[in-house]
Amino acid sequence: GHTLEFEAVDFDHPLFIAFSSGTTGVPKCIVHGHGGILLQHLKEHVLHCDLDEKDRLFYFTTCGWMMWNWLASALAAGSTIILFDGSPFFDDGRGLWEMAARERVTVFGTSAKYISALEKAGIRPVDEFELPELRSVLSTGSPLAPESFDYVYDAIGSDLQLASIAGGTDILGCFAIGNPLLPVRRGELQCRGLGMAVEVYDEDGNSVVEERGELVCTRPFPSAPVCFWNDDDNARYHAAYFGRFPGIWAHGDFAELCASGGMIIHGRSDAVLNPGGVRIGTAEIYRQVEKLDEVLESIAIGQRWEDDVRVVLFVVLRDGVDLDDELQAAIRQSIRDNTTPRHVPAKIIAVPDIPRTKSGKIVEIAVRSIVHGEDVSNTSALANPEALHYFRNISELGVENESS
Repeated sequence: GHTLEFEAVDFDHPLFIAFSSGTTGVPKCIVHGHGGILLQHLKEHVLHCDLDEKDRLFYFTTCGWMMWNWLASALAAGSTIILFDGSPFFDDGRGLWEMAARERVTVFGTSAKYISALEKAGIRPVDEFELPELRSVLSTGSPLAPESFDYVYDAIGSDLQLASIAGGTDILGCFAIGNPLLPVRRGELQCRGLGMAVEVYDEDGNSVVEERGELVCTRPFPSAPVCFWNDDDNARYHAAYFGRFPGIWAHGDFAELCASGGMIIHGRSDAVLNPGGVRIGTAEIYRQVEKLDEVLESIAIGQRWEDDVRVVLFVVLRDGVDLDDELQAAIRQSIRDNTTPRHVPAKIIAVPDIPRTKSGKIVEIAVRSIVHGEDVSNTSALANPEALHYFRNISELGVENESS
């Protein structure tokens, strides 16, 4: 047989080029190095996820999402990795759980949207599959709603660790992650990553606790990119991460550091709504809207309107459900009761589909651009670019545009 050959390389020798989604322009071509990625992933797998040679790790991911790289690195911890090629909603979402039972998966990774969709579909894996080895469920891609924590412990398993994790392609790892030694708190990411000097800054650059602000990292960390491809003077690199607070890493997460030491991610900073000058994370609205059985999914944007910004909410409804006055009132009441009057949308509009990236993330910025008659320059980054059409020339929003 063929003998593997191992070549020694420098710590920062390029390992991967990871591309950002690129829905608002040319994707960032992010070069990651061998040593930093290996250290970061070993830390996260072995210490934060407690993986070893007895574990069988599954993460549903496409090859184009950073979680593919994260999954493959678990081989360094001695774990077996499980791969799945196909739709996660095969057999109404049961396909992944049939596979998890058959392959005796110990750590099951997925997205917050998949968990929400399972709940909406009434799927209860705990009632249909034998999962005695399963000890942990991981979720990322978007904020995991508090109600999804309830669903996981009720419908998947009552004696497991649910770890909502957050980081990104930019670091090919996590800023906030799980911890097998800490309690799981509903709606929170358990802790900041070991060795990651993560804080939340207000708009003036002050570190705050129990206030919403910009997630930052104040000191170097192993998996920071080596460079951007074809960025010889590192100008684009510094603009991307250090332009907001000089010398401080910030890549656009709107977050809150809890008194418990956990974190809450409220959405992307560039998608934050700003009606009347009050910053609102889109996840705060989604959590309330998607509690309603009639609503399958939603996306919120801020529309420029009369020298201010108004909140516009688009919803995908169950088959046979109409967005009548009663349902609109229920949506607004759910938002008002659980957030603030500022969160309540000025307009609610039903659409057949919502555009998303190939890794499943909804794209608020692209939708906002279309509503304002602006171009979306890189629709090839979307899994369903045809869905953008539903947001164009909407008479209810008082806009007409001819952009293609």
